[in-house]
Amino acid sequence: MRIHYLNCGTDCPLGGATFDGFSKGPLARLSCAAQLIETNEGLVLIDTGFGVQDVKRPHPRLSRTFHALLNIQFRMEETALYQVRALGFSPRDVRHIVLTHLDFDHAGGIEDFPQARVHVMQKERDAAERKRRGFIAKRRYRPVQWDDVRDWRTYEGGGEPWFGFDSVRDLDGLPPEILIVPLPGHTWGHAGIAVQDGERWVLNAGDAYFYRGEMDVARPHCTPGLAAYQKLMEVDRRRRLANQERLRDLKREEGGRVTIFCSHDAKELEALQTRNPQVNSTR
Repeated sequence: MRIHYLNCGTDCPLGGATFDGFSKGPLARLSCAAQLIETNEGLVLIDTGFGVQDVKRPHPRLSRTFHALLNIQFRMEETALYQVRALGFSPRDVRHIVLTHLDFDHAGGIEDFPQARVHVMQKERDAAERKRRGFIAKRRYRPVQWDDVRDWRTYEGGGEPWFGFDSVRDLDGLPPEILIVPLPGHTWGHAGIAVQDGERWVLNAGDAYFYRGEMDVARPHCTPGLAAYQKLMEVDRRRRLANQERLRDLKREEGGRVTIFCSHDAKELEALQTRNPQVNSTR
């Protein structure tokens, strides 16, 4: 399998380094990481970031509250659809989309790939469709981003352990090198997606954490802006923090075999892109 690391959205909240830890000016730079995986079963997208319709018509498709809070930069060239084509593929080649969760900045591009089968935890789909109560829940989940999907595959937790974590294997139609790893706390059905890349594994931890310093096994730390945002968005603080600790343990014990990254740390994404440069497909 070949893995492409994509940025499918950029947020520039006011606060600079108090959010991202590196910006010199007043605005931060946060990524919306996604992966495009070439497999024998076709292309697989892990998360989709913002989609074409989000860029064309942000409102009322998305919440004005989050648009303003995050200062979302809607760029057509960052959509997964645009990048899939830039790599030389057709949107029809995307056969599967595997989601860490259904928040607006992860699920916006689903309907740009209408032939794709969409995989997500059952608890996440239930929360997004039936538990949209309260100020945050009504604004984080945007059914207009995925209400035309007809081919869902949902999964319960449990299954054969993966480095001590529960996992969901045998995803319908997907190769065994792609697993769902439940990591609830940010949302009820939040999960990481583990992909075997040769002798190593890569774990897309989604929004289980937001800042690279949170995976510092000696001195975990987070910027004030992202610490506050995580508290704003969490549904279960105890489980969220417990899963962060488990991820640090995984890095401490298996860091030579497992690479962990999150969705919104631009520096983590840039490091992966540097190690795995994109090359246009010859197809």
